[in-house]
Amino acid sequence: MKNSFHNRTAEALKAADLTHHLHPFTDHRALAAEGGPRIITHGEGVYLWDTEGRRLLDGMGGLWCVNIGYGRKELGEVAHRQMDQLAFYNTFFKTSHEPVIELSERLAALTPEGINDFFYANSGSEANDTALRLVRGYWAAEGKPERQVIISREFAYHGSTVAGASLCGLPSMHDVPSLPIPGIVHADGPYAWHAGRDQHDPVYGVEAADAVETKILEVGPENVAAFIGEPVMGAGGVITPPPGYWARVQEICRKYDILLIVDEVICGFGRTGEWFGSHTYDIQPDIICMAKGMSSGYQPISAVGVGARVADALRGRAGVLPHGFTYSGHPVACAVALENIDIIEREGIVEHVRDTVGPCMGDRLGRLTAHPLVGEVRGVGGMWALDLTADKATRAPFDPLGSVATQVRNLCFERGLATRAVREGLVFSPPLIITEPQIDELAGILMSCLDDVAATL
Repeated sequence: MKNSFHNRTAEALKAADLTHHLHPFTDHRALAAEGGPRIITHGEGVYLWDTEGRRLLDGMGGLWCVNIGYGRKELGEVAHRQMDQLAFYNTFFKTSHEPVIELSERLAALTPEGINDFFYANSGSEANDTALRLVRGYWAAEGKPERQVIISREFAYHGSTVAGASLCGLPSMHDVPSLPIPGIVHADGPYAWHAGRDQHDPVYGVEAADAVETKILEVGPENVAAFIGEPVMGAGGVITPPPGYWARVQEICRKYDILLIVDEVICGFGRTGEWFGSHTYDIQPDIICMAKGMSSGYQPISAVGVGARVADALRGRAGVLPHGFTYSGHPVACAVALENIDIIEREGIVEHVRDTVGPCMGDRLGRLTAHPLVGEVRGVGGMWALDLTADKATRAPFDPLGSVATQVRNLCFERGLATRAVREGLVFSPPLIITEPQIDELAGILMSCLDDVAATL
């Protein structure tokens, strides 16, 4: 058993975890009843191993983030060198350092045209919090402090901080009193399967986008600061936009002079088969939020890219910008992000996703639409989803909601495939280096699990 924690047994580690560790997004009573967590020991490429010696094909790329795969020693070596030279210094109070300057230049060259200034944080949640604060600060600087409202969408996921959870369009994220916080509202999301529509129908694309205008008029355009959206709605279920959706949304934002925030936390750094989802769907944002694939999960880092309109107003206002984090632009995290971007470029990973991963996953998973449990398969690049249904004609979910998807997910883990259940569906976001034979392996395990669960129903 491979274990670097003082040679403690798996049982001892599980007991210590249950005693001292509060897990995110976990039912702790169920975890205790199951005897503790699965303990991951190491990873290589697209695979993980646990303390029982079992191998898992990581169909989720960690949490949508391990874009270049596990075991990339180059990133550890870069982190080591940077720690030896400058382990930490803050970027507050008119101070900077080489890694954050170089990363900012690099991001300016990669992000959508017009995004040239970057504010750093440590997670996607913090990036989205920052975006909210920046747009409200922008309108205050413009003499329109009444423009406070941020419009998000149903099924959106934007983080788990108080503001991030409020931006989410998922009821499960509003589980405590006072969420969502004032000034955040939600328009209908473009979820064709849920709406009983065709995800490839351009008429539905325009109708779904018009829901944003309906919400703007309901709130009053003079009160709206920004609209925020993911190019593809990731944790909400890999909800791909129907044709014409983003073109119409941008038209609406321009019509009412509303800032457009694009949440690229999942979609960025190759996930959609382009550097950013904004490139895939021809979106011209005022602000973009990025994290996850920015360092492939090897260091916590996120950034908010800001266009000239907002950046110039914030730079020109009197006084300090009273926002930031101790680790904003951390030198080690920035150095690792730079090396991660280098690897993506020199290994042609974005092109691999566009030309191989996306078509192959679309083909292999698309074949599953013939399965009696599968209602729809959708996705782009390296992010895909299956919606399961009790009745293909009516699109009815199983009762209780999520029960069958959870069974399939659990069986996938037992058979060596890490995936995630979302409502009555399964989502996939493997490391972007995944090969065609490994996609075949993923689809084969999934098919066997669907078959066996179907046989029990």
